[in-house]
Amino acid sequence: MKPAIPAFSGFGIELEYMIVDRDTLAVLPIADRLLQVLAGRQVSEVECGRLAWSNELALHVIELKNTDPEADLESLPALFQSEVSRINGLLETMNARLMPTAMHPWMNPRIETRLWPHDHAEIYRSYDRIFDCKRHGWSNLQSMHLNLPFAGDTEFARLHAAIRLILPILPALAASSPIAGGRFSGFLDFRMENYRTHQMMIPSTMGQVIPDTILDSESYRQQILLPMYREIEAYDPDGVLQQEWLNVRAAVARFVRHAIEIRIIDVQECPYANLAIAEIVIHVVRALYQQETASLTEQQVFGTDRLVTILRACIEQADQAIIADHGYLALLGFPSARCEGKELWQHLFNSLLPLRIQQSDVWRESFTLLLQQGPLARRILRATGQDFSREHLAAVYRALCDCLEEGRLFSGAQEIA
Repeated sequence: MKPAIPAFSGFGIELEYMIVDRDTLAVLPIADRLLQVLAGRQVSEVECGRLAWSNELALHVIELKNTDPEADLESLPALFQSEVSRINGLLETMNARLMPTAMHPWMNPRIETRLWPHDHAEIYRSYDRIFDCKRHGWSNLQSMHLNLPFAGDTEFARLHAAIRLILPILPALAASSPIAGGRFSGFLDFRMENYRTHQMMIPSTMGQVIPDTILDSESYRQQILLPMYREIEAYDPDGVLQQEWLNVRAAVARFVRHAIEIRIIDVQECPYANLAIAEIVIHVVRALYQQETASLTEQQVFGTDRLVTILRACIEQADQAIIADHGYLALLGFPSARCEGKELWQHLFNSLLPLRIQQSDVWRESFTLLLQQGPLARRILRATGQDFSREHLAAVYRALCDCLEEGRLFSGAQEIA
């Protein structure tokens, strides 16, 4: 177990990417082969200085993360990008490359999924046996996990309350999964539309996705962890899955590293874009933590059902979702009773981010694109121009792969050759 550090003194970033064929963009289940090349032997994780690569459930997905909490995100885009470029160089020898966004646009998970077969494979086999992982929401998804630390129950309660309020509107900022099965899914964040029910066979493991208010770590164990361990025991008699990571709410306590992990942010077109979103989210959460717009009690008593309603609107419409809960908007300091998601994020950016962050040369390009042109999902849809033929989708997603490889933002149709 890692030592606790105070809230907002360091952050953990985890980014998932899919490995695809360089020519066809079909998923390639070769993450084990890539990690073996990196380490010189078969492993599930390889440390590369301040960063590490590790496996995920599906063999075509690989994760990049920082190994220790980082206090300053501004140094991370170049660091993450350097690793992405290095891995793409290795993958090129396998006629493969990394693909960004939160879902593959035409993968058929029923026939293309291959689970990780090496160390800890019993965990993945158990998940598949109980939940059926060969479907969207399991094997066709890529997300960013943002870990925010806490030290002690007082910090935990305040951080949990602040994060809980911001979760419903994260898809309005970060949705990147509008395409699945070779067509527009009807949702800007189709990853989250699938995710919000993917583990409902054991309802206690995910609740309503948005977590209920929890006041301290012991209450969390009693109200969240123990009930899900008891509920899954009939399906998991050997206790393989009875760990805190079985909890898949939009934000979960990871007591093993004294952090709350936000799981609801889609992967973007390059690490720089994800880290810019992390920077915004961290500062908005910090402002709520410091009770700048509402007291801790006001945050904690706000109903989960109301947050879920907002989340579902943002999953479908993202930046254009209508938020008409006056009480919620008041908690965030928004002056009106109704707005679109993009208006709320512009307000939060202007009112809760420090001026030095708003005007940062490091983040300016990404902030401007996000707030003016919308989330990546909106830009992907513009680039498709309602042409969902395999040829055109391949051109759009090949351009997105180029953005990841080169570390640049995706602005839309002009990117398509």
